[in-house]
Amino acid sequence: MKIPNRVKTKRSTGNNDGTSIVARLSRAVSESGITNATKRVANDAAYVSKKLLKSTGKAAWLAGTTILILVVPLIIEMDRDQQFSELQLQQQSLLGSRPPPK
Repeated sequence: MKIPNRVKTKRSTGNNDGTSIVARLSRAVSESGITNATKRVANDAAYVSKKLLKSTGKAAWLAGTTILILVVPLIIEMDRDQQFSELQLQQQSLLGSRPPPK
């Protein structure tokens, strides 16, 4: 007795174009207005964040260079003046004169 060849057939999913339920649901979600609006808002937020970080970086660079050029030399000069004052007091005490009143 000969066994007939059986051909496997796809089960019908109830749609005409042959796509699965998951594919149709995925396409429906990705093409919805809410998804598009969410993508647009996320893109706008990323753009604003990038601009904000860029301008913050520029401001930090400006502040940093200003401090290096103006404040650091002032601190060094004040430290030198303090050391000079201490040296004068030490020399006066060695010579026996009274230190000036503060």
